[in-house]
Amino acid sequence: MSDENANMMDYIEAANLLKKYSIRVVDSKYIESEDDAVSFSNGDTIVMKVLSDKALHKTKSGVIKLDLSKEDDIRTAYKDLIEKSADLKPYKILAQKMIKGGIEIIIGGNTDPSFGKVLLLGFGGIYVETFKDVSMRVCPINEFDAGNMISELKSKRIIAPDEKSENMIKDLLMKVSKLLVENDNISELDLNPLILHDGTYDAVDLRFILKGE
Repeated sequence: MSDENANMMDYIEAANLLKKYSIRVVDSKYIESEDDAVSFSNGDTIVMKVLSDKALHKTKSGVIKLDLSKEDDIRTAYKDLIEKSADLKPYKILAQKMIKGGIEIIIGGNTDPSFGKVLLLGFGGIYVETFKDVSMRVCPINEFDAGNMISELKSKRIIAPDEKSENMIKDLLMKVSKLLVENDNISELDLNPLILHDGTYDAVDLRFILKGE
Protein backbone atom coordinates (compact mmCIF):
# COMPACT_ATOMS: atom_id res chain seq x y z
CA MET A 1 0.00 0.00 0.00
CA SER A 2 1.30 3.44 -0.86
CA ASP A 3 1.28 4.82 2.69
CA GLU A 4 3.31 1.85 3.92
CA ASN A 5 5.75 2.08 1.03
CA ALA A 6 6.42 5.73 1.83
CA ASN A 7 7.35 4.70 5.37
CA MET A 8 9.34 1.58 4.54
CA MET A 9 12.86 1.36 5.92
CA ASP A 10 15.67 0.89 3.42
CA TYR A 11 16.73 -2.76 3.14
CA ILE A 12 20.37 -2.28 4.11
CA GLU A 13 19.38 0.04 6.96
CA ALA A 14 17.00 -2.67 8.22
CA ALA A 15 19.72 -5.30 7.87
CA ASN A 16 22.15 -3.18 9.87
CA LEU A 17 19.56 -2.71 12.62
CA LEU A 18 19.07 -6.48 12.84
CA LYS A 19 22.82 -6.98 13.06
CA LYS A 20 22.97 -4.57 16.02
CA TYR A 21 20.77 -7.08 17.84
CA SER A 22 23.00 -9.98 16.71
CA ILE A 23 20.34 -11.25 14.31
CA ARG A 24 21.83 -12.91 11.24
CA VAL A 25 21.04 -11.51 7.80
CA VAL A 26 22.11 -13.17 4.56
CA ASP A 27 25.12 -11.43 2.97
CA SER A 28 23.61 -8.64 0.84
CA LYS A 29 24.76 -5.61 -1.16
CA TYR A 30 23.32 -3.01 -3.51
CA ILE A 31 24.93 -3.33 -6.93
CA GLU A 32 25.20 -0.73 -9.67
CA SER A 33 26.86 -2.61 -12.50
CA GLU A 34 27.53 -6.04 -13.97
CA ASP A 35 31.04 -5.88 -12.53
CA ASP A 36 29.61 -5.15 -9.08
CA ALA A 37 27.46 -8.27 -9.33
CA VAL A 38 30.30 -10.50 -10.50
CA SER A 39 32.60 -9.16 -7.79
CA PHE A 40 29.96 -9.73 -5.10
CA SER A 41 29.43 -13.31 -6.25
CA ASN A 42 33.14 -14.11 -6.10
CA GLY A 43 32.34 -17.62 -7.25
CA ASP A 44 29.36 -18.13 -4.91
CA THR A 45 25.79 -18.62 -6.08
CA ILE A 46 23.77 -15.41 -5.76
CA VAL A 47 20.29 -13.96 -6.14
CA MET A 48 19.56 -10.56 -7.65
CA LYS A 49 16.32 -8.68 -7.14
CA VAL A 50 14.88 -5.25 -7.85
CA LEU A 51 13.64 -3.29 -4.84
CA SER A 52 10.94 -0.84 -5.85
CA ASP A 53 7.62 0.36 -4.44
CA LYS A 54 6.18 -0.47 -7.86
CA ALA A 55 7.28 -4.13 -7.76
CA LEU A 56 5.83 -5.58 -4.58
CA HIS A 57 5.54 -9.08 -6.06
CA LYS A 58 9.03 -9.69 -7.40
CA THR A 59 8.38 -13.14 -8.85
CA LYS A 60 5.25 -12.04 -10.71
CA SER A 61 7.02 -8.92 -11.96
CA GLY A 62 9.98 -10.96 -13.21
CA VAL A 63 12.44 -8.82 -11.25
CA ILE A 64 14.17 -11.56 -9.29
CA LYS A 65 16.91 -13.82 -10.63
CA LEU A 66 17.86 -16.96 -8.76
CA ASP A 67 20.70 -19.47 -8.75
CA LEU A 68 23.34 -17.36 -10.51
CA SER A 69 26.95 -18.52 -10.30
CA LYS A 70 28.50 -18.27 -13.77
CA GLU A 71 29.84 -14.87 -14.76
CA ASP A 72 27.98 -14.82 -18.10
CA ASP A 73 24.70 -15.70 -16.37
CA ILE A 74 25.20 -12.95 -13.78
CA ARG A 75 25.90 -10.33 -16.44
CA THR A 76 22.91 -11.41 -18.54
CA ALA A 77 20.62 -11.40 -15.50
CA TYR A 78 21.76 -7.91 -14.51
CA LYS A 79 21.06 -6.55 -18.00
CA ASP A 80 17.62 -8.17 -17.96
CA LEU A 81 16.78 -6.65 -14.58
CA ILE A 82 17.80 -3.19 -15.80
CA GLU A 83 15.60 -3.61 -18.86
CA LYS A 84 12.58 -4.81 -16.86
CA SER A 85 12.99 -2.01 -14.33
CA ALA A 86 12.61 0.85 -16.79
CA ASP A 87 9.11 1.62 -15.45
CA LEU A 88 9.95 0.94 -11.80
CA LYS A 89 12.03 4.02 -10.99
CA PRO A 90 13.19 4.75 -8.41
CA TYR A 91 14.64 1.32 -7.73
CA LYS A 92 17.72 -0.44 -6.41
CA ILE A 93 19.17 -3.80 -7.34
CA LEU A 94 20.07 -5.99 -4.38
CA ALA A 95 22.40 -8.97 -4.65
CA GLN A 96 22.36 -11.68 -2.00
CA LYS A 97 24.25 -14.89 -1.45
CA MET A 98 21.82 -17.73 -2.19
CA ILE A 99 20.87 -20.23 0.50
CA LYS A 100 20.08 -23.62 -0.97
CA GLY A 101 17.68 -25.84 0.94
CA GLY A 102 16.64 -25.17 4.51
CA ILE A 103 13.27 -24.57 6.15
CA GLU A 104 11.44 -21.28 5.73
CA ILE A 105 9.72 -19.56 8.65
CA ILE A 106 8.35 -16.09 9.26
CA ILE A 107 8.93 -13.86 12.26
CA GLY A 108 6.75 -10.79 12.27
CA GLY A 109 5.91 -7.88 14.49
CA ASN A 110 3.01 -5.47 14.62
CA THR A 111 1.60 -2.71 16.78
CA ASP A 112 -1.78 -3.43 18.34
CA PRO A 113 -3.71 -0.34 19.49
CA SER A 114 -4.60 -2.05 22.79
CA PHE A 115 -1.63 -4.29 23.57
CA GLY A 116 1.29 -2.53 21.90
CA LYS A 117 4.01 -4.51 20.13
CA VAL A 118 3.02 -8.07 19.19
CA LEU A 119 5.37 -10.81 17.94
CA LEU A 120 4.45 -13.59 15.49
CA LEU A 121 6.17 -16.87 14.63
CA GLY A 122 4.96 -18.91 11.69
CA PHE A 123 5.93 -21.83 9.50
CA GLY A 124 6.20 -21.75 5.76
CA GLY A 125 7.64 -18.51 4.42
CA ILE A 126 5.55 -17.82 1.30
CA TYR A 127 3.10 -20.52 2.42
CA VAL A 128 2.30 -18.97 5.79
CA GLU A 129 -1.21 -18.07 4.59
CA THR A 130 -1.73 -21.60 3.29
CA PHE A 131 -0.63 -23.45 6.42
CA LYS A 132 -1.89 -20.83 8.90
CA ASP A 133 0.50 -22.36 11.44
CA VAL A 134 1.35 -19.35 13.62
CA SER A 135 1.67 -18.32 17.25
CA MET A 136 1.67 -14.83 18.78
CA ARG A 137 2.70 -13.07 21.98
CA VAL A 138 2.66 -9.53 23.34
CA CYS A 139 6.16 -8.06 23.72
CA PRO A 140 8.40 -8.16 25.59
CA ILE A 141 8.75 -11.94 25.75
CA ASN A 142 11.04 -14.11 27.87
CA GLU A 143 12.53 -17.56 27.24
CA PHE A 144 9.43 -19.28 28.60
CA ASP A 145 7.18 -17.33 26.22
CA ALA A 146 9.47 -18.09 23.28
CA GLY A 147 9.40 -21.79 24.08
CA ASN A 148 5.61 -21.77 24.22
CA MET A 149 5.42 -19.98 20.86
CA ILE A 150 7.41 -22.81 19.30
CA SER A 151 5.41 -25.51 21.12
CA GLU A 152 2.12 -24.11 19.80
CA LEU A 153 3.12 -24.68 16.18
CA LYS A 154 1.94 -27.86 14.49
CA SER A 155 5.28 -27.74 12.67
CA LYS A 156 7.36 -27.71 15.88
CA ARG A 157 9.13 -30.99 15.04
CA ILE A 158 10.06 -29.64 11.62
CA ILE A 159 11.48 -26.27 12.61
CA ALA A 160 12.89 -27.34 15.99
CA PRO A 161 13.71 -31.06 15.81
CA ASP A 162 16.21 -30.93 18.68
CA GLU A 163 17.12 -28.87 21.73
CA LYS A 164 19.88 -26.96 19.95
CA SER A 165 17.61 -25.72 17.16
CA GLU A 166 14.83 -24.90 19.64
CA ASN A 167 17.22 -22.82 21.75
CA MET A 168 18.41 -21.01 18.61
CA ILE A 169 14.86 -20.04 17.66
CA LYS A 170 14.00 -19.01 21.23
CA ASP A 171 17.06 -16.74 21.31
CA LEU A 172 16.08 -15.27 17.94
CA LEU A 173 12.50 -14.58 19.08
CA MET A 174 13.73 -12.78 22.20
CA LYS A 175 16.11 -10.63 20.14
CA VAL A 176 13.33 -9.58 17.74
CA SER A 177 11.07 -8.83 20.70
CA LYS A 178 13.77 -6.61 22.20
CA LEU A 179 14.26 -4.82 18.88
CA LEU A 180 10.52 -4.11 18.62
CA VAL A 181 10.28 -2.80 22.18
CA GLU A 182 13.38 -0.60 21.93
CA ASN A 183 12.53 0.91 18.53
CA ASP A 184 9.17 2.57 18.94
CA ASN A 185 9.45 4.13 15.47
CA ILE A 186 8.95 0.67 13.93
CA SER A 187 5.26 -0.10 13.68
CA GLU A 188 5.57 -3.35 11.74
CA LEU A 189 8.22 -5.80 10.58
CA ASP A 190 8.39 -9.02 8.60
CA LEU A 191 11.38 -11.33 8.37
CA ASN A 192 9.94 -13.53 5.64
CA PRO A 193 11.44 -15.79 4.74
CA LEU A 194 13.87 -16.48 7.49
CA ILE A 195 15.67 -19.67 6.48
CA LEU A 196 16.81 -22.30 8.97
CA HIS A 197 19.77 -24.15 7.50
CA ASP A 198 22.97 -25.98 8.43
CA GLY A 199 22.47 -25.51 12.16
CA THR A 200 21.96 -21.76 11.86
CA TYR A 201 19.61 -19.29 10.15
CA ASP A 202 19.58 -16.22 7.91
CA ALA A 203 16.94 -13.53 7.44
CA VAL A 204 16.50 -13.03 3.69
CA ASP A 205 13.61 -10.68 2.88
CA LEU A 206 13.14 -7.80 5.32
CA ARG A 207 10.16 -5.45 5.54
CA PHE A 208 10.18 -2.73 8.20
CA ILE A 209 7.36 -0.17 8.32
CA LEU A 210 8.04 3.07 10.20
CA LYS A 211 5.43 5.11 11.99
CA GLY A 212 4.00 7.94 9.92
CA GLU A 213 4.67 11.56 10.70
